[in-house]
Amino acid sequence: MERAEETRSQVPRLGAWVEPGQGVRWRVWAPGHQKVELVLYKQDGQPGTPLPLVDEGQGFFSTTLPGEGAGVRYKLRVDGAGPFPDPWSRSQPEGVHGPSEVVVPDFAWTDAGWKGVAPEAHVLYEVHVGTATPEGTFEALIPRLRSFKELGVTTLELLPLASFPGARNWGYDGVDLFAPQATYGGPQGLRRLIDAAHAEGLAVLIDAVYNHFGPDGNYLSCYSPHYFTHRHHTPWGDAVNYDGQGSEVVRQLVLSNVEMWIRDYHADGLRLDAAHAIVDEGKPHLLTEIVERARASAGGRQVVVFAEDDRNDTRLVRSPAQGGLGLDGVWADDFHHQMRRAFAGDNEGYYADYTGSMEDLARTLRQGWFYEGQVSQVHGHPRGTPGKDAEPWRFVHCIQNHDQVGNRAHGERLGADVSPAAFRAMSTLFLLAPYTPLLFMGQEWNASTPFIYFTDHNAELGRLVTEGRRKEFAGFKRFAGSEVPDPQAVETFTRSKLDWSEAERPEHAGVRALYRELLRLRATDASLRERRRGQFDARPLGKDALVLERRGPAGGALHVLLNVRGTLEHRLPSGAELVLWSEAPRFGGASKKEPLRSGVLRLEGPAAAVIRITG
Repeated sequence: MERAEETRSQVPRLGAWVEPGQGVRWRVWAPGHQKVELVLYKQDGQPGTPLPLVDEGQGFFSTTLPGEGAGVRYKLRVDGAGPFPDPWSRSQPEGVHGPSEVVVPDFAWTDAGWKGVAPEAHVLYEVHVGTATPEGTFEALIPRLRSFKELGVTTLELLPLASFPGARNWGYDGVDLFAPQATYGGPQGLRRLIDAAHAEGLAVLIDAVYNHFGPDGNYLSCYSPHYFTHRHHTPWGDAVNYDGQGSEVVRQLVLSNVEMWIRDYHADGLRLDAAHAIVDEGKPHLLTEIVERARASAGGRQVVVFAEDDRNDTRLVRSPAQGGLGLDGVWADDFHHQMRRAFAGDNEGYYADYTGSMEDLARTLRQGWFYEGQVSQVHGHPRGTPGKDAEPWRFVHCIQNHDQVGNRAHGERLGADVSPAAFRAMSTLFLLAPYTPLLFMGQEWNASTPFIYFTDHNAELGRLVTEGRRKEFAGFKRFAGSEVPDPQAVETFTRSKLDWSEAERPEHAGVRALYRELLRLRATDASLRERRRGQFDARPLGKDALVLERRGPAGGALHVLLNVRGTLEHRLPSGAELVLWSEAPRFGGASKKEPLRSGVLRLEGPAAAVIRITG
């Protein structure tokens, strides 16, 4: 099914905006309805008399109010029902059930010289705005920006910002794509954060959810039945309609949203949630159009579009000319799963597909992901394509992220399940691999605060969420008899807030020093800056250790040796030099003897060492 460009271009602008000299303009898509009315809200919060919109045909209704501007609050009535918030609203200051607000992008930007981060150079730092600081706002993050830069991070990746129900949520229950969450600081707060980040030399990516809408405050179906389709299904129910009747407007909803984040908020790109659940059987695929729209909206800046996708399919990152979808990168969780299996012993759920053996971990490091077409016992079918078909930087690796932490029953971080020595060893291998690293906030000091699943839904939906969460973990042996925290409880949210003072304590300050040193090496060492296929290798050293070899352009190399347990004794070439080892006292380790003596590296596991090989 080919789509004509002319059809897409016929979708008029929707939502509310200010036209200079004319006032506020509204346009609503409500096909099949006879009457749409605008309800303006007074300063006392009370609704005024409904004003009719003009039927433009093809399901579009519009009106203009002369003399009005930013700050007008309104809702819409459809055939007498409602009033409802505008699903194309740019601001929801009173939450997803309250009146929508007219805004204008009139911010005084100071980042004219900012050109972005090269796609292959990203070091991602995942942030949940509501729990990253005590205040939980965009502006409260600004004083932290310099510390991120000094750490060696290049890019903040903000968990979803689209307005969600209540005051606390991970963000994946968003319903108003264009309206940054009011409790975080709304449109102006986000602009101040991104402008300040650019001033510090940091890029900002926004996690965008286009595969589903949240269940609370989702008024799309009040306007049109065509926003969703029964033809496709996702884990959240009926799929968003990207390829059926009326889909040209639904696609424009997404593409206009992409344009807004990049153009009006100066974001440096997007992370797409669960791209495998964005179902589109037409051509070009919506994912390709998302990338094209992001680049067209960037004004000369470097922008990237990364995606979470569990298919291990390099078609996602191949160019459209090569039969691909054109994304810049994709999350590759096999590395995380192999590492957790090796160090923490996880073996339930999706971990059943992984052994954590040194052979399998080395293979994952060579390829970018483990599954390249083998049958997955969890999925029940072959999974994946050869990783060699994509440049290494296109694979996003992690040893923890919001899902891998928050989807555990108690939201416990990696450091709760492995020793401090194991955490340092895992971090060393992770940060010196040739793939794009993603850190979860607080990881750089091995934060102990959990990140628990939390919500703030209405009472009835909240009860169902709480019951469902507890049933989800009933079958896991490790959680048998434990009480899963109530997602609706305020305490569940407050316990998830980062404790920044922890980073200064001796047991955490050493980890932070290790992360700074590793990221400095990654950015400056010639062997680590070389990230092409053929310039690295990984191989096991027995059943409990492996070596990752990174080769530089002029013949030198760095070897990262990882020992999971027991004692590793490994003879090195003549002239080998110890660059760093994870158990050094300055990183919090207890070993005072350097592990390299007389050409033999001796590592008591868990530990990692970085060795320079000359010649």
